[in-house]
Amino acid sequence: MILVGCKNLKRSHPVLILLLFITLATCLNRPCLARVYIDINAPYLRKIPTAVPIFKEMTPGQDRAQRGKMLADLMTETISFTGFFKMLDRESFLEDAQETSLMQHAINFKNWTDIGAELLIKGGFEYKEDVLKVELRLFDTFGGRLIVGRRYTGQLKDHRRMIHRFCDEVVLCLTGHPGIFSTQIAFVSTTTGNKEIYIADLDGYNPRQFTKTATITLFPAWSSDGRWLAYTDYRHGKPELFIRNIKGQRGTVVDFEGSSITPAWAPGKFALAAALSYEGNPAIYLLSGNGKVMRKLTHHWDIDVAPTWSPDGKEFAFVSNRSGSPQIYIKKIDGGNVRRLTYEGNYNTSPQWSPRGNYIAYVGLQDSRLDIYLIGTDGKGPIQLTRDSGNNESPTWSPDGTLIAFSSTREGQSRIYVMNANGADQRRLLLLEGEQTNPSWSPRLTGK
Repeated sequence: MILVGCKNLKRSHPVLILLLFITLATCLNRPCLARVYIDINAPYLRKIPTAVPIFKEMTPGQDRAQRGKMLADLMTETISFTGFFKMLDRESFLEDAQETSLMQHAINFKNWTDIGAELLIKGGFEYKEDVLKVELRLFDTFGGRLIVGRRYTGQLKDHRRMIHRFCDEVVLCLTGHPGIFSTQIAFVSTTTGNKEIYIADLDGYNPRQFTKTATITLFPAWSSDGRWLAYTDYRHGKPELFIRNIKGQRGTVVDFEGSSITPAWAPGKFALAAALSYEGNPAIYLLSGNGKVMRKLTHHWDIDVAPTWSPDGKEFAFVSNRSGSPQIYIKKIDGGNVRRLTYEGNYNTSPQWSPRGNYIAYVGLQDSRLDIYLIGTDGKGPIQLTRDSGNNESPTWSPDGTLIAFSSTREGQSRIYVMNANGADQRRLLLLEGEQTNPSWSPRLTGK
């Protein structure tokens, strides 16, 4: 376990400007004094009992309990998404948040420790002429002290961004690692009748269509700076690699003979690996972000596809049938021997290297069912994460390595789900018409 303490809040984020939407007003001039221990590297985490009362209307003479409940509900849903917190039922609360102040000295912390709350998130808000001001504070109830506090100002439509920003602060203070609430998930959906790429916020909110090809698009992959998506597109009748800027139409088509599939961006570089077959059977190549072939990475007469990079970019894993069945292999980028990683089962595909570097998630076929497994990069394992719940495919890691999104047919049609990295808390992310497959988790997006 590790003890985490954050520096002064003013140093953490002096001013945040979210386009023209949210401006961060003054921070509460308090240090981040976390006493809670959260080791995100632990295989099993104890969820911290946390209370989030209805937010208090701060304007005298006004009563907007419905809006206060909406904000508190959003805070509860957002912070619990991490899997770190056990949210307490408001029916158990011993005090009325509308009757008490947000100030530390005015809080009776015994009222919260008596119901088992170890953390308390209180909020207050003012709303006038479409200007929303929100004050948020996280308290350690046993220590009776403020851990982190923020004030935000924006429009009412920006309330989700305010809550997400604060939840990132909470996660940073309690774990020492940045939160993931600025991230998004790209995926393939047949909502229009064709396989198109969509993008949604990490919690499934605000799904929007990214491609409009009226054909088949597959394998979305984010660049490490979050500015580009690479994907396979069939608009010209064969699988071609498209590299497109997230905020515009500009990009590149990688048009070789044969197929161009399963792109994977190299960490920290404007370059990517992909499986190309213009010289014969598919092999792994390294391309520039402009689509120029830089070098061939695998050299074998069998099929090599589905590359995934180690966090430091020095190695990559991929799928090959060179042993007679699809298995996962690892190779150093600068040469050396290819090392076979998986041995259990006759069908192991879709490797995804953990952001922490110690595990690879993949899809294995056992008893005619596809499930998601973890295996150590040293070959220890595997550990089965899904079972007895339809076919489960396409794992993708959150940037902090604590969550895995994947597609599953457990409810019939394929949907996107998310789970903790140990397989716990499996829940559906979103529900759209048609089927949703091929999720890909973005890095943290600073412009969000």
